[in-house]
Amino acid sequence: MSKELLNNFREIKIEKPVDKIIHQIKELVSSGQLRAGEKLPSERMLSERFGVGRTYVRDAIRKLEFYGILKTLPQSGTVVAGLGITALEGLISDVLKLEGTDFRSLVETRVILESNTAHLAAQRRSDEDIECIANALSAYEYAVKNSQPSVEEDLIFHLKIAEASKNSVLNSLMLIVTPDILNFFKEHDVCAGDKPYSALEEHHIILNHIINQEADLAEAAMYSHLQDILNFSNKNGNLTKRADEE
Repeated sequence: MSKELLNNFREIKIEKPVDKIIHQIKELVSSGQLRAGEKLPSERMLSERFGVGRTYVRDAIRKLEFYGILKTLPQSGTVVAGLGITALEGLISDVLKLEGTDFRSLVETRVILESNTAHLAAQRRSDEDIECIANALSAYEYAVKNSQPSVEEDLIFHLKIAEASKNSVLNSLMLIVTPDILNFFKEHDVCAGDKPYSALEEHHIILNHIINQEADLAEAAMYSHLQDILNFSNKNGNLTKRADEE
């Protein structure tokens, strides 16, 4: 009887500060207090108001930017993107639901998506796309060669390739799966050691194939590039789940 009774109780999940910030933004938009195009207060002001460190505010804003909910304009600050409230609420729900998801499934999805985005980017890229990808690669290279954290620069390089694919659905799916992979990388130090240097060489190879419009080679190079991450996920796919259960 005790086991049956125990099944009536539900696990209590402690909400993270970042999620609390996301919830507040959702409520402000839903109530009409935050409208499309409206500027958010500065990170410092939000940090003081929320009573949390600026890092939490920055992470929440960055995550909402990945999902297209917020956008940062040069010399203007962070503003609410022009999304309908229903779409906005759906996107925010997706953000929160993905927190505890299976890392291996995310990586497998990323490999499928990125192999195809690289193929399409090689076929459809413009000169402006090449410049954006090259700039992202330069930022990544600078971080790697100066022994700085480079996970976010790595991600931006991949997102610029997705944009160059000119497929809005693939690009949107990339924006959904990659932020949580980024968080997992940071938490478990996936990109330690010499991995950033080998990844840098592979990035150059991928970009060269895209520049030369070699679609099949770009796809193969991207698939090869992601094999180490795929192998890691196969060994550690339930790492997050096990940690939560302890």
